[in-house]
Amino acid sequence: MPVELSNKYACFIPPCPLVASRLTGSLSFLFPKATRSLRRLCAAFNTFSLTTATSVSSAPFRQQAATHSIQQYLWARIPKSDFRLKIGFLIDPLTLAMSILVTTAGISVMVYSDSYMCHDQGYARFYAYLSLFTASMLGLVFSPNLIQIYVSWELVGMCSYLLIGFWFARSSAANACQKAFVTNRIGDFGLLLGVSGVYWITGSFEIFELCDRFSELSGSGVINPILANTIAPPLFLGPVAKSAQFPLHVWLPDAMEGPTPISALTHAATMVAAGIFFTVRIFSLISVLPLTMHTTSWVGGITTLSGATLALAQKDLKRGLAYSTMSQLGYMVSALGIGASRPALFHLITHAYPKALLLLGSGSVIHSMEKVVGYSPARSQNMFLMGGLRKHMPITGTTFPSGTLSLCGIPPLSCFWSKDQIIAESWLRSPYLGLTTSITAGPTASHTSRIYFLTSEGNFRANQMNYVGFDTSSPSKNIITSWGGARPESLATQASSNVISATDMERSGVAETGNLVTPPPPEGGPIREKAIQNYSERNLLHPQESNFCMVLPLIVLVIPTVFAGLAGVDPIQKGTGLNLLFDWLISIPSFPEANTHLENLTEILTSSTPSLSLSPIGLLTSFKIYGQTNELVDTKFPEKFKLINKNLLNTYVSLIRDWSINRGYIDYYYDTYFVGGINFTSKLVSYFDQWLVDGFINGTGVSSLSGGEGIRRGKNGRISHYPLGLVIGTVSPVSIVDFPIPPLP
Repeated sequence: MPVELSNKYACFIPPCPLVASRLTGSLSFLFPKATRSLRRLCAAFNTFSLTTATSVSSAPFRQQAATHSIQQYLWARIPKSDFRLKIGFLIDPLTLAMSILVTTAGISVMVYSDSYMCHDQGYARFYAYLSLFTASMLGLVFSPNLIQIYVSWELVGMCSYLLIGFWFARSSAANACQKAFVTNRIGDFGLLLGVSGVYWITGSFEIFELCDRFSELSGSGVINPILANTIAPPLFLGPVAKSAQFPLHVWLPDAMEGPTPISALTHAATMVAAGIFFTVRIFSLISVLPLTMHTTSWVGGITTLSGATLALAQKDLKRGLAYSTMSQLGYMVSALGIGASRPALFHLITHAYPKALLLLGSGSVIHSMEKVVGYSPARSQNMFLMGGLRKHMPITGTTFPSGTLSLCGIPPLSCFWSKDQIIAESWLRSPYLGLTTSITAGPTASHTSRIYFLTSEGNFRANQMNYVGFDTSSPSKNIITSWGGARPESLATQASSNVISATDMERSGVAETGNLVTPPPPEGGPIREKAIQNYSERNLLHPQESNFCMVLPLIVLVIPTVFAGLAGVDPIQKGTGLNLLFDWLISIPSFPEANTHLENLTEILTSSTPSLSLSPIGLLTSFKIYGQTNELVDTKFPEKFKLINKNLLNTYVSLIRDWSINRGYIDYYYDTYFVGGINFTSKLVSYFDQWLVDGFINGTGVSSLSGGEGIRRGKNGRISHYPLGLVIGTVSPVSIVDFPIPPLP
């Protein structure tokens, strides 16, 4: 009875943030002036509503962990027709685990946003969007049928569009939200086709009912395998786009144009998590289709490796983390493709907290950098202008390494346990996929630790540089490349003619609108002298630690980043993370028991050799290139490894660097062939419509007009003209046509 009672209260979880969003949005629209004065109260109300949802989720979660029951509460809609749709909510361990993840991550983001967005005029609107985003994701999580899932799915996409383009006055943000919207339309259209096909086969939208019926029909041979494998890929196309899988991943790096809090929420618990959750929810449907499973596993494998390599030379802090998310999502999808749905969901949860920690930490860094280098993302997010932030921002610099080491897969942090399970399952099911997932562990550790070394170690570099360019950090003595080396002086001189002064950008309303300020002209005069004076004053500045509201979520997120993975169960090994570790610690006084648990722990670590061997190599490589204690000096990459052929290594490094900087050339090919092809086809259709369709209609009209005009000129009413026309009409055929004379009989 208490279990059923607590589960009935779960229906209030999605409405809590939904009501807060509607009230905040209505107040902002109807009473904008009053909302500005009460905006902190609106933020507190939205945070409190999500805290309430978290509290309601925690009680049934503890009970579900013990009982593992599944309950549905449904209300019939359209009951008097052949088509019956029941709306309601579904409660099972998967639902409650995801609700805990969404609400806890949402609370951290809301507390963090209070300081991060405090200078923005759209402060209340931002909180309304945040609450609607979390409500949409919670509605997706609790949906018992595909119709509710699809409605919530579209609401999640709409909220991401609004939040990515929150600073819509900035052209890059406007283009990014449109790119995300269009890319996800492709996946959503496929999802709609898949949902329609599944209903056509099974006759039901209820998840458990249609999955059981589909499995039964497939097992009995009623469904044609070709038809089944034709319907399933469009159904999987929705998660491919939503979870940024290759080749529909192109929207994810550009989505970093939105405010950093929404980037953290998107990458941790909402939009990208929606695709993984949906695939897990319908896993019993796609698991009976080997071809679909094989395709799913390799889509995830390609995404894993490509995301890790694309992040290797990114200079934008948030884009590097975006490609890291893409790679980790690939791990989850590849695990689903080989039938390891439990490790995939486990990695989704363990990855969410360190990624939220890293993105919120990057927001803290960017927020402090803006006061030194200006409010342009090209400067405030440039990792080569940072350095030494652990000294100037001790809390941010101290919490950042825990998320970094967790993503690198270093035990006993959270991501190690889930990633190790995925790699072990991959080796058991497919050696090629196991090799791909194992190799990716090296670049993952490399690009993740690279972000930490460039931002937190060494000396702060921005106040030592006069100019900022694309590939250079200064045209002076040391020019920092994407790999941490120094560029020749000639290239520095050549680049200095095309760079912009670091002090050209002043703070004048960017926080409110996201607009960039027009820089002052570089030619002499008082404006230039004032810019030089401002730069000399800025030379003395260093980033400062963020305030309490921004560092508190970082401190709290360290706890699940370190300990969340210890609660995961590994069905292959002899123990579990948390139980095995705790049992070993408790049984230390009893040496026989301690030896048994130590053997189990040793067996787990031994089986993790593929990932554990490559992760330290990636860490050491990044430390060797970027881990100098002082400013980055001439450290050309090939000179670090003198035992390897320099020309071969030079070529390899150049290829990887160009691949990463140019984003794998995928956007280029899309723009050239896909977008260019659509534009070319549109022009052909326009010419066809203009010259053939409209030409025929216009030609008919012109001929009618000219004919009528000619007849009007001829029929002028003069009697003398009519006999003349009659004579001409009679004589002309006789004179033109030569009639043959018939022979005489």
